[in-house]
Amino acid sequence: MSTKKDTKPNSSTNSALDEEPTGGKNSDEPSPMGSNIFIVKPDDEKKNRLHPEPFRHDPVTRNNIGRTMLRGIRSLWATRQTEKDLGKNKDLYVKTTLRELIIYLIFITILCIITFGMTSTKTYYFTTVLRTVLTEQKVQGIGDQPAFDDIANFEDFWNVMDGPILDGLFNQKWYNGDSLTDDQYGYVLFENKILGLPRLRQLRVTNDSCIVHKKFRSTIHECYASYSSSKEDHSSYEPQNDNLTSSAWHYKTSSELRGSSTSGLISRYDGGGFVQDLTVNYNDAKAELNSLNNNLWLDRGTRVVFLDFTVYNANINLFCQIKLTVEFPASGGAVPSKTFTTVKLIRYVSSMDYFVLACEILFVIFTIYYTVEEIIEIARFKFRYFKTVWNVLDVVIILISYICIAFNVYRQIKVGQILDDLLKNQKIFADFEFLTYWQTQFNNIIAFTVFIAWIKIFKYVSFNKTMTQLSTTLSRCAKDVLGFSVMFMIVFLAYAQLGYLLFGTMVDDYKTFAISIFTLFRIILGDFDFNAILEAHRILGPIFFLTYVFFVFFVLLNMFLAIINDTYSEVKSDMSTQKSEFELGDYFKKSYEKMLERLHVKRDRIIDIKNALKSADLNKDGVIEFDEWRRDLKARGYTDVEIENVFSRYDVDGDRVLRGGEQLHFKSDLTTLENNINMDIKGLENESQATKQSNVKDQNGNENNDANRITYDEFAIVVRRIDRMEYSIGTIVARIDDVLTKLEGLEKSKMKRRDALTKILNTISEDDHLSKEDRHERLEKMIRNELEGNNSERQTPTQSLLTDLPATTNKPYYQSHTSLRYGQGEDERPRPSSGMK
Repeated sequence: MSTKKDTKPNSSTNSALDEEPTGGKNSDEPSPMGSNIFIVKPDDEKKNRLHPEPFRHDPVTRNNIGRTMLRGIRSLWATRQTEKDLGKNKDLYVKTTLRELIIYLIFITILCIITFGMTSTKTYYFTTVLRTVLTEQKVQGIGDQPAFDDIANFEDFWNVMDGPILDGLFNQKWYNGDSLTDDQYGYVLFENKILGLPRLRQLRVTNDSCIVHKKFRSTIHECYASYSSSKEDHSSYEPQNDNLTSSAWHYKTSSELRGSSTSGLISRYDGGGFVQDLTVNYNDAKAELNSLNNNLWLDRGTRVVFLDFTVYNANINLFCQIKLTVEFPASGGAVPSKTFTTVKLIRYVSSMDYFVLACEILFVIFTIYYTVEEIIEIARFKFRYFKTVWNVLDVVIILISYICIAFNVYRQIKVGQILDDLLKNQKIFADFEFLTYWQTQFNNIIAFTVFIAWIKIFKYVSFNKTMTQLSTTLSRCAKDVLGFSVMFMIVFLAYAQLGYLLFGTMVDDYKTFAISIFTLFRIILGDFDFNAILEAHRILGPIFFLTYVFFVFFVLLNMFLAIINDTYSEVKSDMSTQKSEFELGDYFKKSYEKMLERLHVKRDRIIDIKNALKSADLNKDGVIEFDEWRRDLKARGYTDVEIENVFSRYDVDGDRVLRGGEQLHFKSDLTTLENNINMDIKGLENESQATKQSNVKDQNGNENNDANRITYDEFAIVVRRIDRMEYSIGTIVARIDDVLTKLEGLEKSKMKRRDALTKILNTISEDDHLSKEDRHERLEKMIRNELEGNNSERQTPTQSLLTDLPATTNKPYYQSHTSLRYGQGEDERPRPSSGMK
């Protein structure tokens, strides 16, 4: 498939024949001068205007200008949903689809530039270095000393704070032993400036905040519960001889500290507490920590201690808000955790940052553009608009975009205010926690927006059947997967609760019910610690593991995959017979054919003018006068304006005569243009031939592959026909059974009547006292009574039988083949023989 660059003709060396005014040769074909503006429409379907007036234009009015502006504005937001005539005009449908796709790809490119401009690989290395210095360095001493991650009690806490933490926060000397200057203090690793003062914050619970069992009240007099805001201790407990850290013994509320609640590994903690800000000097900070340690700032009522501070690296323009947390649960011991939040709060410093700013401005413009587009679609479709998933995603992306724009403005203002306050007084705590938290949420929202934006590309490529396989497969198997998911979750949650109850006290992977669920998902992926559950219970551990792997992994998971595989096979079979709404190859092929047609027209025009140069000189004087030129081209269907335009370009001296040099120049330009056009046509035809050959090969291969296939629609038709045949056969069999049953009943009635008549005849024959006339009369009376008594038994089976049978012919089948025929009188029916005459 040739690109636009490849198919562009190179016959543009001279513009004399390309810039021509309005005119036309006929009503159906392009003008011989080769421009679309020379096409002349027929007037009132009665006559063609071969030579229109050269400067004839429609009157310019305000209405015309207004309509033009409205059409232009509407075309900016034209989509496949808003345009009504797309079903009739396939070219317009293709152009609209490609325009939507190209605009959206530009939008997603800008969005990716913005997101990648907010982060980089430097963020990871910056965080890793700080984590290593502050949490992985061990206390210096004999034996195995703890690091921050190894804190297990109060003593470990003070040793780590007095050792690795202070050493990491306050560098004292260079590696060669030289002392630091005053300007070089307050840096972590000599590069990361500590903003403000580091802050220690403690939260406590009151004594008697829990209930001691009555049997132990005589021996246990104190009880400190787990942390909760209702049991928090707000009372001061300042020692008498501590003047260095006097503020650390008095409680401050979260409003006074302008703090917010924080989550730890065990509980969630309020924003207030007992606070001590450390001086940005090694010796002073060490003295403050020693004072707190010696006066038992931490005791049994302590539930958590936070160390908060923020550093800024000007080399890479990154902030890192650090929170080192040590929780002291009611069970005893200590649980350390840490949070390093690295963000880029000052956005616009380098040239790349300003390029990102330009992309952000374009992002705002695109957001407004898509907002108008969705408003137009909602106004047209009303509530039906929200029935499509893609439309809902459009609205979600727009709403998130506006949230991000608003936060971006707020962050820029807020960071400026905090830095201004900090520069005025650097002896205060710089609280960046709130800002870094919401910057992290902003980054998460942007990441989610980019994810949705990439998924939304399927909306614009749905014209191709291959691109719809995923959505079609998921939509078809949604009910089956949902039903299977219920069964899967029943078994899965049963195993999760079983694992939590069996191993929760011994194995870290099952210590909570939520963690047990994630652990079972990890087992499905092959990530598990079998030795841990084996050590927890030698018998139940292997049984739990083997049964879970068998039922969930080998049975349920394979059933889930089978559902999707079967549905995908059906979708693949259906799509093998379907055609895409349009193929890009066909569209570009048509564009190529149109371009080739234009080149042929242009070449014919050049040949036409070359012939005119040869035949216009009627008097054979070697020069072509304007009248001769006009007469010849008029005969070829050109307008006066076109004739004048071309002639004046080569009439250099303006004497209305083309002399030898001017004619040679004219012929040279025409020959060059013709050669270039021939080369373009030849190149396009060669590419077209190669494309056709490859398409033929592909088509032959597809025909061979599809020769033995049956489509899903054909299969469905066969199944429906078989179902109808089975139903018809079942109906016929049921009717045959009814007929046989009724015939059997009719035969029994005949046998019964025969027995009754035989009994009557025997009775009369045995009575010798009656005369012949009396016997005859008595016989006739008894027969009549018998016939009247059994009339219903004789007629009902036959009548119902004939009523139930379908009327396939004018004369029913059983009407001509039963022994008891309609239309016969009682006298005509054969009577049973009796031996009497």
